[in-house]
Amino acid sequence: MDNLEDFDHFMQNVDKISQLLEDFQSSDVDVQEKAVAKADCYITALDKPCRTKVNKTTINTNPPVRPSMVKHNESPENFMKIMEKDADDRRTKRLAKVKKATALKDKGNEAYVQEDYETAVTFYSEGLAELKDMLPLYTNRAQAYIKLKRYKEAIDDCEWALKCNERCIKAYLHMAKAYQGLKEYNEAKKCFEKIQEIEPGKKRMVKEYLDLVAVEEERERQEMNARQDLVKGETKATAVPQLLEKLSRMNQVPLFYCGGLEILSQAVTDCTGQSLFRLNNGFSIISNNDVVKSCLLQTTNDQDSQEVCASVLKLWRVICCENDENQKMLMTCPVSRLSLVQLVTSEHPAVVKECLTLLRLFSKTPHGRRLAIDNLNLHMLVRNLMLCISEPKQQQENTAVYILENLAAEDGFCVQLRDVLTDCAVVPFTTMLGNINKSNQQVLPSLISALWFLARDDVICQNLSHNQDCWKAFLIAIKQCSVSEYKEILYHLLDLIINLSRVSSPAIQEHAVSLCECCLDLLKNADGGILTRATGVLSAVLPHSSEAVLHVTQREVVQTMLKLLKGKGQTATKYAIKTLTVCTAASDFAREELVKSDKKLSVLRHLLNLSCDEMISGNAALCLAHCFQQEGVATRLLGTDIVLLLLQLAAGDAKKTAVQQNAAIALGKLCQSEPRHIHKLRELHGLEILHSCAKFMS
Repeated sequence: MDNLEDFDHFMQNVDKISQLLEDFQSSDVDVQEKAVAKADCYITALDKPCRTKVNKTTINTNPPVRPSMVKHNESPENFMKIMEKDADDRRTKRLAKVKKATALKDKGNEAYVQEDYETAVTFYSEGLAELKDMLPLYTNRAQAYIKLKRYKEAIDDCEWALKCNERCIKAYLHMAKAYQGLKEYNEAKKCFEKIQEIEPGKKRMVKEYLDLVAVEEERERQEMNARQDLVKGETKATAVPQLLEKLSRMNQVPLFYCGGLEILSQAVTDCTGQSLFRLNNGFSIISNNDVVKSCLLQTTNDQDSQEVCASVLKLWRVICCENDENQKMLMTCPVSRLSLVQLVTSEHPAVVKECLTLLRLFSKTPHGRRLAIDNLNLHMLVRNLMLCISEPKQQQENTAVYILENLAAEDGFCVQLRDVLTDCAVVPFTTMLGNINKSNQQVLPSLISALWFLARDDVICQNLSHNQDCWKAFLIAIKQCSVSEYKEILYHLLDLIINLSRVSSPAIQEHAVSLCECCLDLLKNADGGILTRATGVLSAVLPHSSEAVLHVTQREVVQTMLKLLKGKGQTATKYAIKTLTVCTAASDFAREELVKSDKKLSVLRHLLNLSCDEMISGNAALCLAHCFQQEGVATRLLGTDIVLLLLQLAAGDAKKTAVQQNAAIALGKLCQSEPRHIHKLRELHGLEILHSCAKFMS
């Protein structure tokens, strides 16, 4: 009980109920009827109506005598002991039921893993017989029901699970899949949308499921239309099944199949033809034909076989174009999965062209990319694509790099390549960087972009950052690009270096001075894009090497950064102020050079006002704090708005507390170096403001 008042109220209710129980047992019928009337009043007062099926007008005049029955003269203390004992008994029984139900659930899970779904359902049902409110038993049984295509029973279980927990994500997920199985697509969508409503962070997952529902719904619509056209005897519709029947003939010469495949490709002109191809087992007819299969797997190398191979790939492209269900069917076929990877490096130009065109089709959409990532041997695919790019024989390197760049944007692609990327991609990539020429200058920007996407993955970024060969190749490529017209390559290469430099490694530290030297030379370039990116590399690499900081400071990097800060361009400003902050933090000489070039630090003070970019204003405050350590700097700022600017930043509503911290540190060093600034701070109620916002700073 929360307090004595609640306890007294509880005991009063106990007394009333005890009296009612005694009246029920009275031999006086009037007393019994009054007790029933009072009981009805209590029941009516409850929040939910009583669902008892007992006829309350019938009174048992000879009730069994139970030891636990409360007597009229029972004291409150004894009654509470009885209640506590009853609660303990119930708890013990509950724990025993939980233990037994959990054991049955585990057995059900084992059966589910073994794909014995009927047995799994049996165990889950036995568990529910022990414990009706065990939520996992409902969701697990629903999942097993879905595997058995008993969708209505799955929905019932999900509804019971939601009674246990109305925010159960699993229940909504399985319910959606069950509705999808029943082809009630609108209900399925509602369930998926409910998941996003409960957990907004699952937006991406929900979108993928909704996309699958849309694919299923579209497939259903297309197949219905296709069947209707076939029943009507439409010429276009009847042609596809007839051609497939001819192609199903075994042991014909390759030219027979080649001609039939070409005619079939021309006959499929819309989604009706695509659906009829699928409905008439088109994929299995082709892949199970021994002659066609041998052509696809390149077991024969004659010209006719290569023409058959190219014709099959062309047909698959026609069949799968803008048809998600056919794309899915193609990727479930072992022969097509294997041949799509192997044929990228075929010796026959027509085969390579058709294969890459088909892979390009898959790489253009999220659905197609997921299918490729989930079903293809990515290690072999990337290795073959890189061979096609680095050693072009069939003039298809642009298509190959397009496929690679699109796939690299998918997280699942990155995860699967973590352990094999060096072998299948990095080695040929660094070889190309070390020898930039007219034959590869067009493809290198996209290839570097693909590596940039891959480096978004933390593990891949770590691996590339620690790869010595990568950094050696970067240096060679930067020097080569700076003396040649390879501007696009340089753009993407500098972006990649900025991305990789977020990880500290011995390789970066070893090459930091050389990299910064190259970037200082690039700062003389008139191209704004190169100048901005070179500054970005400096800001990213300098924190890894004090030796590099000393080197660039002697090369007048401070004056160069100040010039950049006076110009326009927020990205360049962000990189330039970070570079200055790193240099002034590590070098007295850098601080002296900055103060000498800008005695009242007007450039940095101006940056404090750029509240639209917290990184700029925060680094400007930190850079000022470094400069306040120089003798006389704080004194020269008397009479300026420096205290007001820093105070506004320290007391602002920055999303990153580091910005407020930097401003507070700068204020502290300013007042320490020149105590007269404290008067201005007090005048602006700065001490009170800093005290009130200090709790937000970690």
